[in-house]
Amino acid sequence: MFSTKKKFPFLNLFFALVTVSVFIHCKKDDVVIEKTLPQNNSARSEKDSLKKVEAEKPAIKYTAFIFPKKKKDSAMAAFNKQFSKDEQYTILALNRLDLKNKWRADTLAVPDKIDSTLMAYSPFPNNLEILKDVHKIVLFSYPIQAYALYANGNLVKWGPTSMGAKKAQTERGLTFANWKKELSISSVSSEWKLPYNFNIHNRLGIGWHQYDLPGYPASHSCLRLLMNDAKFLYNWTDQWTLNKGGATVKANGTPVIVFGDYKWGGKKPWKNLIQDAKSNDISVKELNDLIQPDLAKILQEQKKTDEVHSQLTANNTEQKPAA
Repeated sequence: MFSTKKKFPFLNLFFALVTVSVFIHCKKDDVVIEKTLPQNNSARSEKDSLKKVEAEKPAIKYTAFIFPKKKKDSAMAAFNKQFSKDEQYTILALNRLDLKNKWRADTLAVPDKIDSTLMAYSPFPNNLEILKDVHKIVLFSYPIQAYALYANGNLVKWGPTSMGAKKAQTERGLTFANWKKELSISSVSSEWKLPYNFNIHNRLGIGWHQYDLPGYPASHSCLRLLMNDAKFLYNWTDQWTLNKGGATVKANGTPVIVFGDYKWGGKKPWKNLIQDAKSNDISVKELNDLIQPDLAKILQEQKKTDEVHSQLTANNTEQKPAA
Protein backbone atom coordinates (compact mmCIF):
# COMPACT_ATOMS: atom_id res chain seq x y z
CA MET A 1 0.00 0.00 0.00
CA PHE A 2 0.92 3.67 -0.21
CA SER A 3 3.59 4.61 2.36
CA THR A 4 3.45 8.28 3.34
CA LYS A 5 7.04 8.58 4.50
CA LYS A 6 9.35 6.12 2.85
CA LYS A 7 13.01 7.13 2.54
CA PHE A 8 15.68 5.18 0.77
CA PRO A 9 19.06 5.57 2.54
CA PHE A 10 20.96 3.61 -0.08
CA LEU A 11 23.09 6.54 -1.23
CA ASN A 12 25.95 6.06 1.31
CA LEU A 13 26.36 2.47 0.22
CA PHE A 14 25.87 3.31 -3.42
CA PHE A 15 28.29 6.24 -3.51
CA ALA A 16 31.03 3.81 -2.54
CA LEU A 17 30.44 2.34 -5.98
CA VAL A 18 29.95 5.44 -8.04
CA THR A 19 29.81 9.19 -7.52
CA VAL A 20 26.77 10.74 -9.04
CA SER A 21 25.14 14.13 -8.89
CA VAL A 22 21.37 14.07 -8.98
CA PHE A 23 19.33 17.13 -9.68
CA ILE A 24 15.66 16.95 -8.81
CA HIS A 25 13.17 19.29 -10.37
CA CYS A 26 9.66 19.06 -8.99
CA LYS A 27 8.16 22.34 -10.15
CA LYS A 28 4.41 22.03 -10.64
CA ASP A 29 3.53 23.27 -14.10
CA ASP A 30 0.03 24.40 -14.94
CA VAL A 31 -1.86 22.86 -17.82
CA VAL A 32 -1.13 24.86 -20.96
CA ILE A 33 -4.15 26.57 -22.50
CA GLU A 34 -4.06 28.11 -25.95
CA LYS A 35 -3.45 31.88 -25.70
CA THR A 36 -6.19 32.47 -28.23
CA LEU A 37 -8.80 30.76 -26.03
CA PRO A 38 -11.59 33.24 -25.30
CA GLN A 39 -11.67 34.18 -21.62
CA ASN A 40 -15.39 33.73 -21.16
CA ASN A 41 -17.06 31.81 -18.35
CA SER A 42 -16.96 28.55 -20.32
CA ALA A 43 -13.23 28.89 -21.06
CA ARG A 44 -12.42 29.76 -17.45
CA SER A 45 -14.49 26.81 -16.27
CA GLU A 46 -12.60 24.46 -18.60
CA LYS A 47 -9.25 25.83 -17.42
CA ASP A 48 -10.22 25.47 -13.76
CA SER A 49 -11.40 21.93 -14.43
CA LEU A 50 -8.10 20.95 -16.06
CA LYS A 51 -6.12 22.44 -13.17
CA LYS A 52 -8.25 20.54 -10.68
CA VAL A 53 -7.55 17.25 -12.46
CA GLU A 54 -3.80 17.88 -12.34
CA ALA A 55 -3.89 19.05 -8.72
CA GLU A 56 -5.40 15.74 -7.61
CA LYS A 57 -2.12 13.94 -8.23
CA PRO A 58 0.21 13.54 -5.21
CA ALA A 59 3.64 15.17 -5.39
CA ILE A 60 6.29 12.56 -6.16
CA LYS A 61 10.04 13.09 -6.37
CA TYR A 62 12.49 10.73 -8.04
CA THR A 63 16.17 10.02 -7.47
CA ALA A 64 18.56 7.99 -9.61
CA PHE A 65 19.94 4.55 -8.87
CA ILE A 66 22.81 3.95 -11.29
CA PHE A 67 24.38 0.63 -12.28
CA PRO A 68 27.92 1.39 -13.54
CA LYS A 69 29.15 -1.07 -16.15
CA LYS A 70 32.37 -1.93 -14.32
CA LYS A 71 30.69 -2.56 -10.96
CA LYS A 72 27.19 -3.54 -12.03
CA ASP A 73 27.10 -6.72 -9.92
CA SER A 74 27.98 -4.76 -6.79
CA ALA A 75 25.37 -2.12 -7.58
CA MET A 76 22.75 -4.83 -8.16
CA ALA A 77 23.64 -6.38 -4.80
CA ALA A 78 23.11 -2.96 -3.18
CA PHE A 79 19.78 -2.56 -5.00
CA ASN A 80 18.61 -6.03 -3.90
CA LYS A 81 19.63 -5.34 -0.31
CA GLN A 82 18.05 -1.91 -0.11
CA PHE A 83 14.66 -2.77 -1.64
CA SER A 84 12.25 -5.62 -0.96
CA LYS A 85 10.87 -7.70 -3.86
CA ASP A 86 7.62 -5.73 -3.76
CA GLU A 87 9.48 -2.41 -3.82
CA GLN A 88 11.67 -3.67 -6.67
CA TYR A 89 8.56 -4.67 -8.61
CA THR A 90 7.16 -1.12 -8.33
CA ILE A 91 10.45 0.62 -9.17
CA LEU A 92 11.12 -1.65 -12.14
CA ALA A 93 7.56 -1.24 -13.45
CA LEU A 94 8.05 2.54 -13.50
CA ASN A 95 11.18 1.91 -15.59
CA ARG A 96 9.31 -0.50 -17.93
CA LEU A 97 11.11 -3.55 -16.59
CA ASP A 98 10.03 -6.76 -14.86
CA LEU A 99 11.96 -8.69 -12.20
CA LYS A 100 13.25 -11.14 -14.79
CA ASN A 101 14.86 -8.32 -16.78
CA LYS A 102 16.21 -6.14 -13.97
CA TRP A 103 19.75 -7.10 -15.01
CA ARG A 104 19.19 -4.83 -18.04
CA ALA A 105 18.89 -1.76 -15.80
CA ASP A 106 21.44 1.03 -16.08
CA THR A 107 19.78 4.05 -14.46
CA LEU A 108 16.51 3.66 -12.57
CA ALA A 109 14.14 6.47 -11.57
CA VAL A 110 13.27 5.70 -7.93
CA PRO A 111 10.21 7.39 -6.35
CA ASP A 112 10.35 8.76 -2.81
CA LYS A 113 7.08 6.99 -1.98
CA ILE A 114 6.12 3.43 -2.83
CA ASP A 115 2.62 2.76 -4.14
CA SER A 116 2.22 -0.84 -5.29
CA THR A 117 -0.87 0.10 -7.34
CA LEU A 118 1.25 2.62 -9.35
CA MET A 119 -1.68 5.05 -9.29
CA ALA A 120 0.33 7.70 -7.42
CA TYR A 121 2.68 7.89 -10.41
CA SER A 122 0.09 7.97 -13.18
CA PRO A 123 1.11 9.95 -16.28
CA PHE A 124 -2.55 9.89 -17.35
CA PRO A 125 -5.22 12.33 -16.03
CA ASN A 126 -7.43 10.96 -13.27
CA ASN A 127 -10.52 12.08 -15.16
CA LEU A 128 -11.46 12.71 -18.78
CA GLU A 129 -14.81 14.46 -19.16
CA ILE A 130 -14.87 13.60 -22.86
CA LEU A 131 -15.24 9.91 -21.91
CA LYS A 132 -18.07 10.34 -19.38
CA ASP A 133 -20.50 8.41 -21.63
CA VAL A 134 -18.01 5.70 -22.63
CA HIS A 135 -18.43 2.60 -20.47
CA LYS A 136 -14.87 1.36 -20.96
CA ILE A 137 -11.84 2.21 -23.09
CA VAL A 138 -8.19 1.12 -23.23
CA LEU A 139 -5.44 3.56 -24.27
CA PHE A 140 -1.86 2.62 -25.19
CA SER A 141 0.76 5.37 -25.43
CA TYR A 142 3.78 4.64 -27.64
CA PRO A 143 5.83 7.65 -26.42
CA ILE A 144 5.85 6.58 -22.77
CA GLN A 145 5.15 2.83 -23.26
CA ALA A 146 2.16 2.78 -20.94
CA TYR A 147 -1.51 1.81 -20.98
CA ALA A 148 -4.53 3.32 -19.23
CA LEU A 149 -8.03 2.04 -18.52
CA TYR A 150 -10.95 4.47 -18.23
CA ALA A 151 -14.52 3.72 -17.10
CA ASN A 152 -16.97 6.57 -17.77
CA GLY A 153 -14.07 8.99 -17.85
CA ASN A 154 -12.45 7.85 -14.59
CA LEU A 155 -8.97 6.35 -14.59
CA VAL A 156 -9.26 2.77 -13.31
CA LYS A 157 -5.71 1.54 -13.79
CA TRP A 158 -2.49 2.23 -15.67
CA GLY A 159 0.79 0.39 -16.07
CA PRO A 160 3.88 -0.30 -18.19
CA THR A 161 4.01 -2.03 -21.54
CA SER A 162 6.50 -3.04 -24.21
CA MET A 163 4.99 -2.41 -27.63
CA GLY A 164 6.17 -3.23 -31.13
CA ALA A 165 9.87 -2.82 -31.90
CA LYS A 166 10.93 -0.28 -34.53
CA LYS A 167 10.78 -2.87 -37.34
CA ALA A 168 7.49 -4.37 -36.15
CA GLN A 169 5.54 -1.45 -34.76
CA THR A 170 2.08 -1.82 -33.27
CA GLU A 171 -0.58 -0.34 -35.55
CA ARG A 172 -1.91 3.01 -34.31
CA GLY A 173 -5.49 4.16 -34.20
CA LEU A 174 -8.87 2.95 -32.98
CA THR A 175 -9.72 -0.72 -32.87
CA PHE A 176 -11.90 -2.94 -30.68
CA ALA A 177 -11.16 -5.89 -28.44
CA ASN A 178 -12.00 -9.17 -30.16
CA TRP A 179 -11.44 -12.62 -28.63
CA LYS A 180 -9.38 -13.78 -25.69
CA LYS A 181 -7.61 -16.95 -24.60
CA GLU A 182 -6.08 -17.64 -21.21
CA LEU A 183 -2.97 -19.18 -22.77
CA SER A 184 -2.03 -18.71 -26.43
CA ILE A 185 0.97 -19.89 -28.42
CA SER A 186 2.77 -17.29 -30.53
CA SER A 187 2.51 -17.64 -34.31
CA VAL A 188 6.13 -16.43 -34.52
CA SER A 189 7.56 -19.23 -32.36
CA SER A 190 5.78 -22.19 -30.78
CA GLU A 191 8.09 -21.83 -27.77
CA TRP A 192 6.57 -18.46 -26.83
CA LYS A 193 3.72 -18.93 -24.37
CA LEU A 194 1.40 -15.91 -24.07
CA PRO A 195 -0.69 -15.87 -20.85
CA TYR A 196 -3.95 -13.89 -20.80
CA ASN A 197 -3.88 -13.05 -24.47
CA PHE A 198 -6.55 -10.60 -25.70
CA ASN A 199 -6.69 -10.01 -29.45
CA ILE A 200 -7.41 -6.51 -30.80
CA HIS A 201 -6.46 -6.99 -34.48
CA ASN A 202 -7.86 -10.30 -35.68
CA ARG A 203 -6.50 -9.88 -39.22
CA LEU A 204 -3.02 -8.87 -38.03
CA GLY A 205 -2.94 -11.20 -35.04
CA ILE A 206 -2.12 -8.40 -32.59
CA GLY A 207 -3.15 -8.40 -28.96
CA TRP A 208 -1.92 -7.80 -25.44
CA HIS A 209 -0.60 -10.51 -23.13
CA GLN A 210 2.02 -11.18 -20.49
CA TYR A 211 5.62 -11.35 -21.70
CA ASP A 212 9.04 -9.90 -20.91
CA LEU A 213 9.35 -6.16 -20.26
CA PRO A 214 12.98 -5.33 -21.14
CA GLY A 215 12.73 -1.55 -20.71
CA TYR A 216 12.03 -0.58 -24.32
CA PRO A 217 9.62 -1.45 -27.21
CA ALA A 218 10.68 -4.99 -28.15
CA SER A 219 7.66 -7.02 -29.28
CA HIS A 220 6.59 -8.36 -32.66
CA SER A 221 3.71 -5.82 -32.77
CA CYS A 222 1.87 -7.11 -29.69
CA LEU A 223 1.46 -5.22 -26.43
CA ARG A 224 3.39 -6.88 -23.63
CA LEU A 225 2.25 -6.54 -20.03
CA LEU A 226 3.24 -7.59 -16.53
CA MET A 227 1.47 -10.78 -15.44
CA ASN A 228 -0.83 -9.05 -12.92
CA ASP A 229 -1.77 -6.39 -15.47
CA ALA A 230 -2.40 -8.92 -18.22
CA LYS A 231 -4.74 -10.84 -15.92
CA PHE A 232 -6.57 -7.65 -14.90
CA LEU A 233 -7.12 -6.54 -18.51
CA TYR A 234 -8.17 -10.08 -19.45
CA ASN A 235 -11.03 -9.94 -16.95
CA TRP A 236 -11.89 -6.23 -17.26
CA THR A 237 -12.11 -5.87 -21.04
CA ASP A 238 -15.17 -7.04 -23.02
CA GLN A 239 -14.98 -9.33 -26.05
CA TRP A 240 -16.83 -9.00 -29.32
CA THR A 241 -20.15 -10.80 -29.99
CA LEU A 242 -20.35 -12.91 -33.13
CA ASN A 243 -23.40 -13.80 -35.21
CA LYS A 244 -24.66 -17.37 -35.23
CA GLY A 245 -21.99 -19.54 -36.82
CA GLY A 246 -19.23 -17.13 -35.85
CA ALA A 247 -18.57 -15.84 -39.36
CA THR A 248 -19.42 -12.17 -38.79
CA VAL A 249 -19.26 -9.66 -35.96
CA LYS A 250 -22.57 -8.76 -34.34
CA ALA A 251 -21.13 -6.28 -31.83
CA ASN A 252 -17.63 -5.06 -31.04
CA GLY A 253 -15.83 -5.35 -27.73
CA THR A 254 -14.15 -2.62 -25.68
CA PRO A 255 -12.62 0.22 -27.76
CA VAL A 256 -8.83 0.45 -27.83
CA ILE A 257 -6.70 3.36 -29.05
CA VAL A 258 -2.96 3.04 -29.71
CA PHE A 259 -1.33 6.41 -30.26
CA GLY A 260 1.87 8.44 -30.59
CA ASP A 261 5.47 7.77 -31.60
CA TYR A 262 8.40 6.51 -29.58
CA LYS A 263 11.70 8.42 -29.62
CA TRP A 264 13.75 5.66 -31.21
CA GLY A 265 17.41 5.83 -30.20
CA GLY A 266 16.75 8.65 -27.75
CA LYS A 267 16.77 8.82 -23.98
CA LYS A 268 14.17 6.59 -22.38
CA PRO A 269 11.39 8.97 -21.31
CA TRP A 270 10.98 7.55 -17.79
CA LYS A 271 14.58 8.53 -17.01
CA ASN A 272 13.46 12.15 -17.38
CA LEU A 273 11.40 11.71 -14.21
CA ILE A 274 14.61 12.21 -12.20
CA GLN A 275 14.85 15.82 -13.35
CA ASP A 276 11.13 16.49 -13.83
CA ALA A 277 8.51 14.33 -12.12
CA LYS A 278 5.86 15.52 -14.60
CA SER A 279 7.91 14.93 -17.74
CA ASN A 280 5.90 11.86 -18.81
CA ASP A 281 2.47 13.36 -18.08
CA ILE A 282 -0.09 13.34 -20.87
CA SER A 283 -2.41 16.33 -20.71
CA VAL A 284 -6.20 16.34 -20.81
CA LYS A 285 -6.05 18.45 -23.96
CA GLU A 286 -3.78 15.96 -25.73
CA LEU A 287 -6.10 13.08 -24.95
CA ASN A 288 -9.19 15.10 -25.84
CA ASP A 289 -7.65 15.89 -29.25
CA LEU A 290 -6.82 12.20 -29.67
CA ILE A 291 -10.26 10.86 -28.72
CA GLN A 292 -12.57 13.47 -30.26
CA PRO A 293 -12.28 12.27 -33.91
CA ASP A 294 -13.25 8.72 -32.87
CA LEU A 295 -15.80 9.55 -30.17
CA ALA A 296 -18.88 9.28 -32.42
CA LYS A 297 -17.71 5.87 -33.71
CA ILE A 298 -17.00 4.66 -30.16
CA LEU A 299 -20.45 5.70 -28.92
CA GLN A 300 -22.14 4.26 -32.01
CA GLU A 301 -20.51 0.88 -31.51
CA GLN A 302 -21.23 1.02 -27.78
CA LYS A 303 -24.94 1.59 -28.46
CA LYS A 304 -25.00 -1.41 -30.80
CA THR A 305 -23.22 -3.54 -28.21
CA ASP A 306 -25.65 -2.49 -25.46
CA GLU A 307 -28.62 -3.39 -27.66
CA VAL A 308 -27.16 -6.80 -28.53
CA HIS A 309 -26.37 -7.60 -24.92
CA SER A 310 -29.85 -6.50 -23.81
CA GLN A 311 -31.42 -8.75 -26.42
CA LEU A 312 -29.25 -11.70 -25.40
CA THR A 313 -30.17 -11.16 -21.75
CA ALA A 314 -33.88 -11.02 -22.65
CA ASN A 315 -33.62 -14.21 -24.73
CA ASN A 316 -31.84 -16.05 -21.95
CA THR A 317 -34.50 -14.96 -19.48
CA GLU A 318 -37.29 -16.21 -21.75
CA GLN A 319 -35.59 -19.58 -22.21
CA LYS A 320 -35.28 -20.25 -18.48
CA PRO A 321 -37.88 -22.80 -17.28
CA ALA A 322 -40.43 -21.61 -14.75
CA ALA A 323 -39.59 -22.46 -11.14
